[in-house]
Amino acid sequence: MIRNFFEWVMGPMGRIAVLITALSLFSLTAFGIYQTQQPPDQPIEFTHKLHVGLGIQCLYCHPGALRGPSPGLPTQTKCWGCHQQMEKTFDPNFPELSEKLVGYIERNEPIPWVPVAQVPDFVHFTHRPHIAAGLNCENCHGDMTQVEIAENPQVLNMGWCLNCHRERAANDPEKLVKLTDCGTCHY
Repeated sequence: MIRNFFEWVMGPMGRIAVLITALSLFSLTAFGIYQTQQPPDQPIEFTHKLHVGLGIQCLYCHPGALRGPSPGLPTQTKCWGCHQQMEKTFDPNFPELSEKLVGYIERNEPIPWVPVAQVPDFVHFTHRPHIAAGLNCENCHGDMTQVEIAENPQVLNMGWCLNCHRERAANDPEKLVKLTDCGTCHY
């Protein structure tokens, strides 16, 4: 029976079937990778370009970056703290923003932001040492003055991080060992 199967695979129809299967698997894999790189839909179309352009610092809305692995996402009260003082919040040119933000405030419901830049569970990433090393948010997250809706400017993966670690420790062998040791990120 196995012999018959291999004879069929080696025949013209078998080769076509193998080719179609391989192309299907490749297409599904490419589509899956593409989907993981798309920015998620957010409950409010928050424009970083506008807010950063107004001079609002990243750490104002994301204060957790100073303390731990998660930068934190702004709460409805953080947003409302500024927007309640602005006429623009109730401007008819921005009705959707007004309705959505006011709705979260009135219902005392947190805004269900969807995190954009996430690392896998087996990576123990913390912003604090990166900030202490003098890195700015733009080094990893790109220039937010040019971004309407947040998305990853690059693929955040181990190779990308290791390249940066190697660049930062270029002439210091002791620092290079520390920054490229597996236990630095996987503990």
